[in-house]
Amino acid sequence: MEIVLALAIGVLTGSGVWLLLRPRTFQVIMGLALLSYAVNLFIFSMGRLGLAIGKAPVLQPGLEQDLAHYADPLPQALVLTAIVIGFAMTALFLVVLLASRGLSGTDHVDGNEAEELREPS
Repeated sequence: MEIVLALAIGVLTGSGVWLLLRPRTFQVIMGLALLSYAVNLFIFSMGRLGLAIGKAPVLQPGLEQDLAHYADPLPQALVLTAIVIGFAMTALFLVVLLASRGLSGTDHVDGNEAEELREPS
């Protein structure tokens, strides 16, 4: 289970960084989204008992009141908050992308397309 989660985090991080280095703004936004997903998985996996299977999420009568018998709720709460903030951030970036494209006429990060990519006039 740990190796699959580590590979997923690595693939998401690598894909996110690759998309961040692209010249188009939509690709940059998708790269930021993939990086935020990778960070969320990392935070969730670094919780003390984040990968524990068969642990109760809430207190149960008859079980001792320590973290050995329960899942740690803090990483789950942090990831849930990060998902909501990431969704709002992505929505804001998409609105800024549309406004920037409307004003400049291009969706390149620097606002200018490379000369060799432009169609001849």
